[in-house]
Amino acid sequence: MPTSLTDVNVKNAKPKEKPYKLYDSGGLFIIVTPAGGKWWRLKYRFGGKEKLLSLGVYPDIGLKEARRRRDEARELIAKGIDPSAERQEAKAAAVTQAQEQAATFEAVAREWYAKKTTHLTPGYRKRLTSLLENQMFPHIGDRPIASLEPADIHAVATQAEKRGTIETAHRLVQLAGKVCRYARLVGYCKYDVASGLTEALPSIQTTHLAAITDPVEIGHLLRAIDGYQGDVSTIYALRIMPYVFVRSGELRGASWKELDLDGAEWVIPAKRQNGTGTGMKMRQPHIVPLAPPVVELFKAMREYSGGGELVFPSPFSATRCISDMGLLNALRRLGYGKDVMTIHGFRTTASTLLNGMQTLSGQRKYDSDWIEAQLAHGEKNEVRGAYNRAEYLPERRRMMNEWAMYLDGLRAAKD
Repeated sequence: MPTSLTDVNVKNAKPKEKPYKLYDSGGLFIIVTPAGGKWWRLKYRFGGKEKLLSLGVYPDIGLKEARRRRDEARELIAKGIDPSAERQEAKAAAVTQAQEQAATFEAVAREWYAKKTTHLTPGYRKRLTSLLENQMFPHIGDRPIASLEPADIHAVATQAEKRGTIETAHRLVQLAGKVCRYARLVGYCKYDVASGLTEALPSIQTTHLAAITDPVEIGHLLRAIDGYQGDVSTIYALRIMPYVFVRSGELRGASWKELDLDGAEWVIPAKRQNGTGTGMKMRQPHIVPLAPPVVELFKAMREYSGGGELVFPSPFSATRCISDMGLLNALRRLGYGKDVMTIHGFRTTASTLLNGMQTLSGQRKYDSDWIEAQLAHGEKNEVRGAYNRAEYLPERRRMMNEWAMYLDGLRAAKD
C-alpha cells in the first residue's frame, strides 16, 4: 500500500504560524499545530456524511500504531459500523462499569440510610446501622450492588439463621430489599435481588408474652404487689404500672419534669418512647392522663426521689433508673413465673379487658381507637394519628379514671 508519510517525516515536521496537515493513505493524516502538537486524524464517510475520528497524539501514538487504528476503523466501516459511534458507546460502557464498581453495597446502603431514615427514631436508626455494619458490610459491603445475586443476600441471612436468630435473618433480608429497591430506582442496578428471599427462610415463631386477664386473678396480683417488700422505686413502679398502660422503659425512665401532678397528666417526650409503632417513625409526645390513685402514688414516690431528676432512681445510682430486670425479678419473687405474667403483660391486661367491656345495653364501653391511642400504638395514617391523640384525650381521661376504679374494685374484692 503506497504511503506518503514516514517516521522521519512525522518526527521532523515543524510547527508553523497556522495548523497544517500531512497526509498518509486511507484517509489518515496528522495535524501539526502552531504550539508543536501533532494529532492523528482519520477522515472517512459514513451514511453519506464526511466525518473525522481522533486516533491519538504523536509521539505517544507512532505512525505504525496510527495506521493500525486506521485499519481497525475501516474494517468497522466495511461492516456498516460507525467507528465514532462505536467509540462513544465504548466510553459510555466504561463509565457505566466504573460507576457500577464504585456503587458498592456499602456505598449505596449508606446513601440510602442518609436519605431515607431521617424520619425514624434514633433507637431504630441505631439498630439499622448495627445490622448493616456488623452483619452485612463484612460479607457484601465491598461488592458492586449491580453484581449481587439472590444467593449473596441469602448467604448473609443464613449466618443469622445458623445462630438461631431467625427474626434477625428476616430483618436482614428486608433491609437488603430496601437498599436494593432504592438502588434500582436511582439506577445503580436493575433488580431487587432480595425480593422474595424471606420465603427461603424458616418462619418466625411468634410468641405472646404472658399476661393475666382473669379479673379475679388480677385482684390477687394487685394485692400481692401491695405486699411486696423491696426497693422503694421498684415498689412504686410496680404499683403504678397496672394503671398507666405505658411500656416498661417509659415508666422506669420517667423524670419529674414530665409530670404535672396538679393537672393529673404525664407527657412522655417523643424521644423517650420506646415502642415499635409502624415503621419506627418519629413519634409525637404521648399524653397519659393520671387517675387520682396514680397521682397519689406519684406524690408518695416524690417523698423519696423528689430531690433528683428521675422518678424511679436505681438504688445503686441516683442518675440511673431502675432496670427492667429489677421489675421482672420482683414479679418472680411474688410467685408469678414467665408463663403467667410479664411486665409487658400489664399492657395486654388493660387492652384485653377494656376491649371486652360493655355497657348495660350491650354496646362497647370504650372505643378501640381510645384504647389504641392510650397504648401509643402506631397509627398507619399519620394525619389520623395526630388527630386521634388530640381528639380522644377527654375520652381517654374518663376511661383511665374508670379503669383505676375498676382495678381498685378488683383489689378490694373478697373471693
